[in-house]
Amino acid sequence: MTGWSWAWIAWLAAFAAIEGKALTNKEPGDTLSEHVRRWFATTRGTEATAWVRVRRAGLLGFMAWLTVHFLVDGFM
Repeated sequence: MTGWSWAWIAWLAAFAAIEGKALTNKEPGDTLSEHVRRWFATTRGTEATAWVRVRRAGLLGFMAWLTVHFLVDGFM
């Protein structure tokens, strides 16, 4: 295994530890999902201003790209 492999494993382990702690303590606003919803204003009742729409479009574009990137080798 390369240093890069170990770095990615460490990153995944850190994420698992942080998210695991957030899931077990059940405080509002501590999980990654809750942060993403706040950052991109995706909770119900949030006013869809122009800036909110730009942020949501950015999230949608990134998630679409990431999905294709993981599924299709050599594409983007």
